[in-house]
Amino acid sequence: MSAESHSPPAGSTSPGPGPGEARPTGPGLSAAEVATWPLRRVPHLGRWVTIVVTLLVIASVVTTAVNNTNYGWSVVGQYLFASIIVHGILLTLWVTVACMVIGIVLGNVLAFMRRSSNYLLRASSWLYIWFFRGTPVLVQLIFWYNLAALYPRLSIGIPFGGPTLASGSTNKLITAYTAALLGFGLNEAAYQAEIVRSGIESVDPGQLEAARALGLRPAQTVRKVLLPQAIRTMIPPTGNEFISMLKTTSLASVIALSDVLYSAQKIYSTNFQTIPLLIVASIWYLLATSVLSVGQEFLERRFFPRNGPTRPPR
Repeated sequence: MSAESHSPPAGSTSPGPGPGEARPTGPGLSAAEVATWPLRRVPHLGRWVTIVVTLLVIASVVTTAVNNTNYGWSVVGQYLFASIIVHGILLTLWVTVACMVIGIVLGNVLAFMRRSSNYLLRASSWLYIWFFRGTPVLVQLIFWYNLAALYPRLSIGIPFGGPTLASGSTNKLITAYTAALLGFGLNEAAYQAEIVRSGIESVDPGQLEAARALGLRPAQTVRKVLLPQAIRTMIPPTGNEFISMLKTTSLASVIALSDVLYSAQKIYSTNFQTIPLLIVASIWYLLATSVLSVGQEFLERRFFPRNGPTRPPR
């Protein structure tokens, strides 16, 4: 009984195996014959439909924004670089940096308090984080701004009837700027404490045991062993907190801090061009957050080399 040939008949249009499928071989087939079989691409109709719909939506939005005179693009161009707006964005950036410094420094202290063997320190840190994470930042901001209702005067001295070293009116000390630093900075410290704690706990305990075996002091262990490894875990969420803080500072407009949003509100309260001035503020926020995003990407590339094994998956 003769073996039957498995090669396709001449002129046959039978499709070959699809992409990624193994090509069949047999006693009557050669590799050259199999290679000549036609390949058929799998159609991706849904992908093309999605692309077309997305392009139509984008074109529709852009066309509407350009042709709608109610956007007031001429007003946007007029006030985009106005001195009051530029001063507002500079103050916004300064408040963001200052509050993040307060949050990072205090957050590190709280994180190490949470890991302390002292029960009182652990409980104090937990209560701080519980309170500031559990109350809205806007409420905290208004509370600090109205602190004079509770304490008309603030003083520094020895408690319980001791001598007073310095004293001053709360209304003069707690300005809108000071209230913003306290409200945003203290609130950010609670979140930074959890970021730092998660970074510390991501380090293998064996690293700390090895440091103790080498005779390193606790401060040296933290500086040379713990933080250099934990910072890899802390950079991405800290960068996100930085960008979030920049946008959160807009809440300070309720206490009349002259940030970029409050500056825009002052202008449109007189000329009634609300939408154009909000667009101006949004453009500056987008520009600032874009710069911060580039900085975050640079730091991540610095600590996660592109060809390194520890770079997180994209």
